[in-house]
Amino acid sequence: MATYLTMPQTDAEPLGSVLRTLQLREISFGTYEGNNLNQVTGRVYGGQVFAQAVIAAAATLGNGESDREIHSITAAFLRPGDLREPVHFEVEEILDGRSFSTRIVHASQGGRMIFNARASFQEVQPGVEHESPTPHAPDPVSLASSTDFFANLDLPVARMMNSTNAVDIRHVQPPLWVRPAPATSEPNLIWFRLRSPLPEAGQTLQRALLAYATDQFMLEPIMRMHGMFWLDPAVSLATLDHQIWWHRDVDMSDWVLAELSSPSAQGGRGLAVAKFFQKGRHVATMSQEGMVRRKDSRG
Repeated sequence: MATYLTMPQTDAEPLGSVLRTLQLREISFGTYEGNNLNQVTGRVYGGQVFAQAVIAAAATLGNGESDREIHSITAAFLRPGDLREPVHFEVEEILDGRSFSTRIVHASQGGRMIFNARASFQEVQPGVEHESPTPHAPDPVSLASSTDFFANLDLPVARMMNSTNAVDIRHVQPPLWVRPAPATSEPNLIWFRLRSPLPEAGQTLQRALLAYATDQFMLEPIMRMHGMFWLDPAVSLATLDHQIWWHRDVDMSDWVLAELSSPSAQGGRGLAVAKFFQKGRHVATMSQEGMVRRKDSRG
């Protein structure tokens, strides 16, 4: 079995469950299957499939012995996933060049495709370098924790979030969990990290976990500008596509700062862009387009 498919073990929950979900079963080389995390919506969490796709693509590089790291992925979410069915992954080997490798990942359930992605890997190489400066933000330990918030909120969705979400999220601006917050023209700033330290792991898993974590807040700058919040029954949200560029190594056991903004929203869709920083370094950039609608309107 490719070593990328072997996850570190931990008794800490909910991280242990997330790692077991990322432990894909190899049906044959390039074909894998994964289970789903429980969700109150009854649908597969997009960040889970995204992270699993990273693992599946990496598993086809040199049987886990490659020194090429994933540096970008462009993904489309095609249909909602059903929690009752495992997700089937098929990986196409498109290119293994001198410096880069390209893979196409198809995820399906019951013969119907729910997700596809193009992933690119590169050998570590020297080259020109510059990066965006880290924005000023309060220390994360001074901010309210999403873990504490959901632990004290007596709602089924809160209990599910607290038992299954392995990420601690801390907003610099007021959070959007249960009520709208004042709109701001400034970028939205969010600190986050895993709730439990990750056992020793390589960059493939670290980068997959960054994808897992970020799908749950990427649309927030759009929501904030239009008075929306996550538990609003009148709001309908879904990820349409998501791109990630990893620039530098990331450690998901330590705090990561997200700087999010939205350049445009129209036609029931919105675009969010985010930069991610850790210890003064710009570690990743993302863009996500999502469906952002009020259920009583077409837009």
